[in-house]
Amino acid sequence: MVKIALVDGTLPHEYITNYGSSKVIIKPAVEGTGVIAGGAVRPVLELAGVKNCTAKTLGSRNSRNIVYATFKALKAMRTPEEVAKLRGKIVAELFN
Repeated sequence: MVKIALVDGTLPHEYITNYGSSKVIIKPAVEGTGVIAGGAVRPVLELAGVKNCTAKTLGSRNSRNIVYATFKALKAMRTPEEVAKLRGKIVAELFN
């Protein structure tokens, strides 16, 4: 099972990734926006528990590659707490 870094149903940061010739851009959105994504990205994000984000696919529209790219992006996301721990700092120091 893969742990996904969500903060109250919102992604912690923007992520751009590709798989094959498919490129997926996923960005967090403000509360109440919902999932604004098309194609194969929307069901993956909804099943992952994401409630507020926007996504765009570029390049190849191959559904399988888009799903793999979306998984790749979700697995790579980290919360501010995880980043602070890796850097040996507290969360407040990250934003100074």
